[in-house]
Amino acid sequence: MIRQIRGKVLSVGLTNVVMEVAGFGVEAYVPSPKGLQVGKEATLVTHLALKQDGLELYGFLDPLDRDFFEKLLSVSGVGPKTALSVLRRAARAALAGAIAKRDLAYLTKVVGLGKKTAEKMLVELSEKMEGGARDGADGEVFDTLVALGYTEREARRALQAVPDSVAGKEARLKAALSMQP
Repeated sequence: MIRQIRGKVLSVGLTNVVMEVAGFGVEAYVPSPKGLQVGKEATLVTHLALKQDGLELYGFLDPLDRDFFEKLLSVSGVGPKTALSVLRRAARAALAGAIAKRDLAYLTKVVGLGKKTAEKMLVELSEKMEGGARDGADGEVFDTLVALGYTEREARRALQAVPDSVAGKEARLKAALSMQP
C-alpha cells in the first residue's frame, strides 16, 4: 500500500497531478490541485485503489482529507471517484457536520449526491463523525423512531427539532416523540 509520495510536481490538471517520485512519473487524482505548483516539491498522503483495469492513486495534502475519503469508501456503493467528487464539492468539515446532523438536503442539493447514496452515507457514517449524534445517542434514537413506525424523513425531522440542550438517549427520544411527525 502506498500511503505517501514526495517529489517534484511535473504537471497539474483539474483533477490530477503528476509527480516525479524516484525517477517515475506518478499520477495521483486529487480533490483540488490548489497548493500544487509545477516544478515545486510536494508531499501527498495517498490511498491506493485496486481496480479490475489497474491501480489508481488518490492524493491529499491533508491526512484528515484522506481519512475522510476512506470513511466515505466504507459506505456500500461509494467508490473512489464518487468519494473524491464529494470532497471536490464541499469542505470536509461541512460534509462531516452534515453527515453528523443527518442533513439529507445538504448532501443531495449542495454536494449533488443521489438520494439513495446520501441516505446510505447518513445511516452508515453519522455515528462516526465528530460533533454528531449528540453523545452518540441520535443514531439509536433515530432507529427507535423508525422501529416505532416513523418514516426516515419523519424521524430525521423530529430529531432535528430536538434542542441541542437536551442530552442523553432517553431524554432525546422523549423530546423527539413529543414532536409532531
